[in-house]
Amino acid sequence: MTATRIATESAPAAVGPYSQAVEAGGTVYVSGQIPLVPATGQIVEGGIEAQAEQSLKNVGAILEAAGLGYGDVVKTTVLLADINDFVAVNEVYARFFTGEVLPARAAFQVAALPRGAGVEIEAVAVRA
Repeated sequence: MTATRIATESAPAAVGPYSQAVEAGGTVYVSGQIPLVPATGQIVEGGIEAQAEQSLKNVGAILEAAGLGYGDVVKTTVLLADINDFVAVNEVYARFFTGEVLPARAAFQVAALPRGAGVEIEAVAVRA
């Protein structure tokens, strides 16, 4: 099986030795996206809702670079610096994933996230 790197300037560059996404066997694995604004490389201002929205926009830009969209996502993982932000992040998340079949999802509180982010979101999408 061949793996293909997916990259776009419409999402933040990887901040370590990894790809924004990799496609293998028709499945696209999007690396966790923190709320960095691609143009500035800084975390978006405005609180956890703005951070969740930016993280999901970054996921969307990578999906688009792969020729996919939010409707192709079958699994997500949401990492939170504070589990008390779950409800607020969930409200933002619900604006991006609206199909009849929603992705499977796990959400965890973690000790810390890169760059002091409040949220990180990764996704797995499948080509139809």
